[in-house]
Amino acid sequence: MSTEIVGVSHNIQRIKELIEQVADTGLNTLVCGETGVGKELVVQKLYERSDRMGKPFVKVNCAALPDGLLESELFGYEQGAFTGAQRRRRGKFELAHGGVLFLDEIGDMTLPLQSKVLHVLQGGHFSPLGSEKDVKSDTWVIAATNHELEGDMKQGKFRGDLFYRLSTIKIYISPLRERPEDIPYLIDYYLREYSIQFKGKEINKPSGEVMKKLLGYSWPGNIRELQNVLKRILILGDTEESIDELLQTAEDQGYSGNSNPGNVTPLVHGELINLDFENGAKNNSLSLKKVRKKVLDHVEREVIAYVLNKTGWNRSKATKILNISYKTLLYKIKDLNIDPPEGADLNQEL
Repeated sequence: MSTEIVGVSHNIQRIKELIEQVADTGLNTLVCGETGVGKELVVQKLYERSDRMGKPFVKVNCAALPDGLLESELFGYEQGAFTGAQRRRRGKFELAHGGVLFLDEIGDMTLPLQSKVLHVLQGGHFSPLGSEKDVKSDTWVIAATNHELEGDMKQGKFRGDLFYRLSTIKIYISPLRERPEDIPYLIDYYLREYSIQFKGKEINKPSGEVMKKLLGYSWPGNIRELQNVLKRILILGDTEESIDELLQTAEDQGYSGNSNPGNVTPLVHGELINLDFENGAKNNSLSLKKVRKKVLDHVEREVIAYVLNKTGWNRSKATKILNISYKTLLYKIKDLNIDPPEGADLNQEL
C-alpha cells in the first residue's frame, strides 16, 4: 500500500492542507471519492498526523458483512446474547476507544444500522448486544464512501442527520482523469516502490510518447488501476508494448480517454454490458459506477491470471509478487472466475 499522498494538482494540495488543519481536531470526517482514488490513504494520514497516533486504529468495511454481523462487529455482544455467543466480545467502537474508528464504505450501511451509529455519535455511548449497560465511546470516527450520499439522501437510502453528523469535515478526492498532472508523479513514485518490491528490478522510465498515451487515458479504476498496470509493466518487462496493449484493448472496447462523446461504444465486452440502450437503461447495466468496477475487475483478472500462470499456480509465490494476502488471492480467484490450466499442480506452495 502506498504510504505517501502523491501529486501536484490543486485537489491533492488542498487535501494535504486539510489533513494538517483537521488532524488534531477530532471532528467527524467524511472522505469521498470514486473507487480506487486513495480514500484509505487519506484516512491513514489523518490518523498519523493526529494526537491519537499510537492509539487504536480500527477499520470496519461496512460493505463486507451482512447487517446482523456488522451490528455485532461494531457494538460487540455479551455472553448468551444470541445462539453461539459463548463469551463476551468487544465491538469495534469499544476497541477504538481513545483512537480512530474508520468506517469504510459507509454508504452501503443499512438504514436501521445507520440509526444506531448516529446514536453513538450523538451521545458518545452505546450498549453491546444483550447488555443493559452503556459503554462510553471516545472515538474519532472517520468514514469513507464512493457513493454520492447527497443523492442517496434524496432517495431515502441514507439518513440526512447521519450524513451531516459524519461530514463535519468533508474531504473529496478527485478521480485521476480530472487531475492528469498527477499521473507522471504517481508513475515515478510507484515504479520506484515496485522496483524495490520486485527484488530491485529496474525498468526504463516511460518515453514521452508513452506518457502522452497515459495522460490521455481516462483511468476508470483510478490509482488502483494505474498500480495494476505498472505492476504488469514490471512483470512483462516491456513498457511500450504493455502500454500499447492496454490502451489498444481499451480503445477496442470503446473507452479511450480521447474518445468522441458523440460516437461512444461502451467499454468492456458485450456480455458485460447490455448494448441495447432501452434494456440497458432499464436494468442499469449502463451505470458508470458498474462499468468502472467491471473495468477494474478486468484489469485485475488479467494481472492475477498472468502471475499465477508464470508461477505455475504457486499461490504463495503469487501473493508475494502481487503484494496481497493469501486469503485475498483466494477470494480474487473465486470472485473473478480465474480457472487454473489443465495439469496445474494446486498442491505445491513452496
